[in-house]
Amino acid sequence: MNDILYRIGAVARHIPPLAIYIVGVLPAFWFLYLGLTGGLGVEPIKALEHELGLFGLQLFIVVLAVSPLRRHTGISLFRIRRALGLLVFYYITLHLLVWLFLDVQIWSQIWGDILKRPYITIGMAGFVLLIPLAVTSNNWSVRKLGARRWRTLHRLTYAAAILGGVHHVMVAKTWQIEPMIYLGLILVLLALRLRWNRVGVAA
Repeated sequence: MNDILYRIGAVARHIPPLAIYIVGVLPAFWFLYLGLTGGLGVEPIKALEHELGLFGLQLFIVVLAVSPLRRHTGISLFRIRRALGLLVFYYITLHLLVWLFLDVQIWSQIWGDILKRPYITIGMAGFVLLIPLAVTSNNWSVRKLGARRWRTLHRLTYAAAILGGVHHVMVAKTWQIEPMIYLGLILVLLALRLRWNRVGVAA
């Protein structure tokens, strides 16, 4: 088993980030194709909006799992974590744009929806937190801010992930197990990180 994990880890360490970007953007075009050809059901716009947001949330969980994966298996995805994080922003942005331009369309109604509908308020708050993370996901920003301030800023990731999970649960409007599983995974991964941080401080 250890030999298998070692081999997987060796392969993972050599995955070029560019390949992640190229492969990572393709599902969006697949979802769009399905929407245009009737593959997303009778409400293709709503379905497209949902699929883009869900895929972004799933990628977010993968990003949060990078540290636990290395700690428990030795498989390191740190080389491609930045690419995965930017893909999260890409899909959540597309999710928002579909809502703005294809779903709501009435611009005078958008601000009212953000203020009056809690699930939209929470989702928008999560998106706003992602903006500085995406903007500073580059080496220049790390040098400009300094490693310590950069790491502090990127702790917004945790709040954005929780807000995204809560948004997904609230969008369902009825009790559904799948959104709760996603939120549960986010909370567990963050709890593990908090525990490790405390152990590190104590040590």
